[in-house]
Order: sequence, then C-alpha cells, then structure tokens
Amino acid sequence: MSTPPPEAPAARSHRVVLDVAGHARLHPAARTAFLEALDQGWADPRRLFAEARRARLLLDDAREALASGLGARPDEVDLVPSHTLALHGALRAVARGRRRAGSDVVVGAVERAALHHAAHFVAVRGEGRVRTVEVDPHGRVDAGAMVAAAGPGTAVAVLQHANGEVGTLQPVGEVQDALRAAGVPLLVDVGASAGHVDLGGAGDVRVADAGDWGGPPLGVVLTRAGVRRSPDWPEDDDRWSPGGVHVPVALAAAVALQEASAAREAADAHRRALVDVVRRRVAAEVPDVQVVGHPVERLPHVVTFSCLYVEGEAIVERLDREGFGVGSGSACTSSALEPSHVLAAMGALTQGNVRLSLPPDVDAADVHRFCDVLPRAVADVRAAIGA
Repeated sequence: MSTPPPEAPAARSHRVVLDVAGHARLHPAARTAFLEALDQGWADPRRLFAEARRARLLLDDAREALASGLGARPDEVDLVPSHTLALHGALRAVARGRRRAGSDVVVGAVERAALHHAAHFVAVRGEGRVRTVEVDPHGRVDAGAMVAAAGPGTAVAVLQHANGEVGTLQPVGEVQDALRAAGVPLLVDVGASAGHVDLGGAGDVRVADAGDWGGPPLGVVLTRAGVRRSPDWPEDDDRWSPGGVHVPVALAAAVALQEASAAREAADAHRRALVDVVRRRVAAEVPDVQVVGHPVERLPHVVTFSCLYVEGEAIVERLDREGFGVGSGSACTSSALEPSHVLAAMGALTQGNVRLSLPPDVDAADVHRFCDVLPRAVADVRAAIGA
C-alpha cells in the first residue's frame, strides 16, 4: 500500500510567496516565448535540415540577447542546464586551465555551498588548498584580505557579486582590479544579482542563474577573452555544456532577462522601499531578533532576520499556515538541520532565521500584512516550546 502524500497547507483565499530566490515564477512573456519555441525550436540545433536550422537560429538569438543583457559578447556566453552545474563546471575548467600556475583556490567565507564544494574538489585533486577569506558582521569580505590571499600558487579566486541569503554587496570591482594586476582570474557568482542590479564589469568569469530573474532553470557562464579554461570532462560537440541545452528554455530565459532589465529601475525602488519597511518593523516589533546584512549596500529585494530561542523551520511552517511562503537560511540543505554557514561566518544569530526574496511585482499590502502577522507567529512558536 503506497504512502499518502503529505497534506498541503490549509487552503486560503490569498497566499503570498515572499521567497523566490533562484526559483521565481516564470515571467508571462517568457512563458509565451517558451510555448512558441516548443513549436518552432523543437529540433536538434546541431543538425542541418530546415527545422534544425530554425532551432539553431532561435538558440543564437537567445545567446545574443543573454549576452546583451549581461554585458558580454555572444561568443563569451555558454549555456548550462542549471546554475549549480554552471558554477561547478566554470570553476573546474578555469582551475584546470590554470593548473601550471597552481592549484590553490581563494573563496569568500559566504559563497554558496556549491562553490565551497567545488573549490575543495579542485584543490584536493591538484594537491592544493582552499584559502577562505572571512567576512565582517555584514557579510562583506575585506578587499585587501581577498587580494592578499591570492598569492603564489593560486589558480583562481571566487567572489559572489552579492550574497543571496543576506543581500550584502561585495567589493568585486576593487578585488578584480587588484587580481588582474596579479594575473589571477576572478570567478564571480552573479546568481542573486543578475536581473536585479547593475553588474558593472564584474568578473573575468561570471555565472548567472536565469531562474532568479523569472526565467526557467538555466545557468549562464560568461568568460572574458584571455581567461584560460580547459574542460575536465569527456569530449562533446558542445565543449562547455555536453549535450547542449533545450532551445525553448534558452529562449525563455533570454526573454525573461529582457523583461527584468526593462523593469529593473522601477522594481528596485519598489522592493527596496518594502525591504526597508521589513527591516524597520521586524527590529521594532519582534522581541529578541537580529536583522542581518548591510542596511545600504545590498540587493534591493533580499532581507534576512533571525529570532532567538526558536528554529527557522518552525517559523516557516507557522507562517505557511498563515498563507505566507518564506525561506530560511538556518539549514544548508533541506535535509540537514545545520546552521547557515553564511550567518555563522558573519558571527550572526543562526537560530530562527527567516529569509525574504521579494518578486518584482510584490504587493506592498502583502508585505505590510506579513509584518502584521509575524510578531504573533514568532510568539506562538516560542510559547509552544516554552521559550
């Protein structure tokens, strides 16, 4: 007899998802492009018959649009089926291309777990080591410390453009200028930033996540001319993404980025004001709480706070019953109840963490209603455990 599926949250007249990091709702224009491409771009773009050539044209158009939206040339763009695969592959390829220079990898302490794992993998394989650069209480690395860590024997340095868990922007430009003078390439994870803020010239290699800006899951790797990369996987027609990507996915990702870029200025002002509301009201209305991340130099749509005495998962479940979908940085994975390595590196409270990543069209009334509900929700969770 099969086990019945878990019960869904109680039906409510109005549910609000306030955490869309990495998995935003597909933009309507991207959905339209995806469906049209299912009809027009279904064929294998590597073949030569008419339908395949049409698919190839759509794929080239998608690559060109993504390059334009991310500040690169089309020939610098590689498309990978997921952001995590793109991060792993980019770091492995650059490290292998630079293996004569050394096998050490420099990483900021608050990088994604995927990058910490990849850095350890390539360093151990090359008998090198991972040099981890600590952060200040806002989650920001010191540029001088990052550059100093990239000494002799460094294959590559890794620094996120902004932290997707607490929103803090990193000093990418300052680090990049110094590392270029030293001849060390900088890989920049723009997964939490692309489509939301101006990236400037961030990174000799940059890796973006289409799922974060309202596209379908797709990793985008931009590699500047002159950066040495060498794949460490079996040879394939597509050197950087074996097997290639689904043409409708690529086209939908490109359309979503165009839409996000066109609306970015308005979305920035709208969400930044609401994040300010959340930061202010949470600090004032919830006892024993810590609002983390830089208050000014941050992404416009991310806010995180931690509540003493309770677990983040308990608050998330309690808010879900109230009709709010939020995240928690209190676990590195959904199955491992471990403190967030980001919060721990910041010296911040790791208990009772709640993360919001607001969609561009978030309703201000919903955010205010969330702030109204939150104090009682936290109090109820605390009361249930006698805290």
